[in-house]
Amino acid sequence: MAGNYVELIGNLTRDPELRFIPSGAAVANFGLAVNRRWRNQQSNEWEEEVNFFDVVCWRDLAENVAESLSKGNRVLVSGRLQSRSWETDNGDKRIKVEVVADEVGPSLRWATAQVTRTERREGGGGGGFDAPPPTNEPPSYGQDEEPF
Repeated sequence: MAGNYVELIGNLTRDPELRFIPSGAAVANFGLAVNRRWRNQQSNEWEEEVNFFDVVCWRDLAENVAESLSKGNRVLVSGRLQSRSWETDNGDKRIKVEVVADEVGPSLRWATAQVTRTERREGGGGGGFDAPPPTNEPPSYGQDEEPF
């Protein structure tokens, strides 16, 4: 995939923090630690490097993440990198790069998960795009079937 796209697998460093912006949209933030481990060819010993990322989730995804995940959980995150800049009260300029998640899911390599489907809410999906407006046309699939 071309462009600004990232996939990460790591462990939550803190519980997701859920809040709502003035428009009513949900936003959840959590930290992610991504470990890389390799054997040093000269010493023949294992070495490790850890990178830390801040992850931001919006709308339904934010609410589902906050309800489902906690510190220590191993997850897969896909999304895009986004930078924010601001000025502190002292006049110092700050820049932060975050992962804006499109998808977050538990890693099932060393754990199991119970999946519960949530009802689709009007006016927003978790992936940063809104659901199409409702129509009076009957769906082309059965009411108990998935539309994909």
